[in-house]
Amino acid sequence: MDDQAVTANSGFCESTADFRSEVRENYLLAGKVRLLHPTRGFRSGLDAVFLAAAVPAEAGDRVHEAGSGAGAGALCVAARVDHSLVTGIELQPRMTTLAETNAGLNEFSDRVRFHTGDITDPPQEILAAEPFDHVMMNPPYQEHGKARMSPARETHLSRMEESGTLEDWIDYGLAVLKSQGSISIVHRADRLDDVLACLRNRAGEIAVYPLWPGEGKTAKRVVVRARKGVRSRLRMLPGMVLHGPDGKYTDAAQQILRGLSGLPL
Repeated sequence: MDDQAVTANSGFCESTADFRSEVRENYLLAGKVRLLHPTRGFRSGLDAVFLAAAVPAEAGDRVHEAGSGAGAGALCVAARVDHSLVTGIELQPRMTTLAETNAGLNEFSDRVRFHTGDITDPPQEILAAEPFDHVMMNPPYQEHGKARMSPARETHLSRMEESGTLEDWIDYGLAVLKSQGSISIVHRADRLDDVLACLRNRAGEIAVYPLWPGEGKTAKRVVVRARKGVRSRLRMLPGMVLHGPDGKYTDAAQQILRGLSGLPL
């Protein structure tokens, strides 16, 4: 469905006059999730949808997303898992406001909440809460100082390890996760070794699920899921081919993109 420009008169701009007053609207999970995102800067995409599909939540489970952005991942979990309770933490206050707006647009405000905070110094509301059943995260892909700075600050903060390294992100996720709870991570495939190093001796039942852009092509993204305090061998799974020879999404990918199933982890 084509994007449709809408004005952010729902509180997104609040008193931040420097932030653009226009956002764009599109839909995820075949229309199940309505999402507003900035016209410029970081935009939610496939990573958020596949990350949400990796979370093995059931009705009544408490799910936490670190780096929730405009709320795409959190809302996809809420849409797929009835009666799940989802909490997000986001560094950028304006994105938190937009995520809250998106929760309201999807009538999820009663069970999806967002907080502004830094994963290296999380707000008391998160620290005081009971440990979560599941944690999900899409940490910044670029190591600090190893990529050019984006002119859009929102994009820069979402892609660059400015506030915390990958290890800091995973430390935080495990700290707020209950024993034997699951942590799901989507990251660049070429940083898989870094992800596994952060999980080593702290989480087990690790499943690695590559996302292949096409048959015979190198994976650019990988989904990793593990359980805190569990000991078992790592499983390298076949993963999923996203596009067929015609460039269209494969049937398996469509199942995820339409919210019809979770990832087979």
